[in-house]
Amino acid sequence: MATKGSPSLEAAFGALRQFARRPRPAERCELCSLELSPQHPHLLDPAMRKLVCSCDACALLFSGQSGTRYKRVPKLVRLLTNFRLTDAQWDSLTIPINMAFFFHGTPEARVVAMYPSPAGATESLLSLESWNEIAQANPELQAMEADVEALLVNRIGLARGFANAEYYLLPIDQCFKLVGLIRRQWRGFSGGAEVWQQIADYFAELRRNATVLGGQGHA
Repeated sequence: MATKGSPSLEAAFGALRQFARRPRPAERCELCSLELSPQHPHLLDPAMRKLVCSCDACALLFSGQSGTRYKRVPKLVRLLTNFRLTDAQWDSLTIPINMAFFFHGTPEARVVAMYPSPAGATESLLSLESWNEIAQANPELQAMEADVEALLVNRIGLARGFANAEYYLLPIDQCFKLVGLIRRQWRGFSGGAEVWQQIADYFAELRRNATVLGGQGHA
């Protein structure tokens, strides 16, 4: 049996010390390999619905450009306090849960509806007639940039009777952030208390950072 001062234990502790001191690998731009800051831009490949981490310089190359493989994802989050959506209109969208996001997909040439699930982002068949009715009642949706911005609808609090519905115009990477959170943290049939707390924290952060449309100041 090895003692405290034995070579085998010394070697083991030495390896552990090296591991503990080893810094986490820096995140790098997926186009030029430059080291990235924690708050870095994202690009989207619309054809693959894939997000790419980017440095500021590479992201700038795709700002306002058309016909390129990537689109720069914007950063502005807007809370739509006067959004109009009736229960009947929501039901007509046939979303199986009370949370979903909608965006204009260029490859599909239509509005795409998706909702987060334990398996990831799930696409739902969307009635174009129902969407057109909602879009006509909410002109803010005309400002939604194709592929990289989305309408995020959160009606969970409304369905459970403890909060109002929330509607956001926001970057598509925020939607995939929510999808990833739910996919990683969901446990069992109901998800577990931890995932619901993290969902609540996610929306609390959105409200803090959002520009209010239809109200004053910031959420």
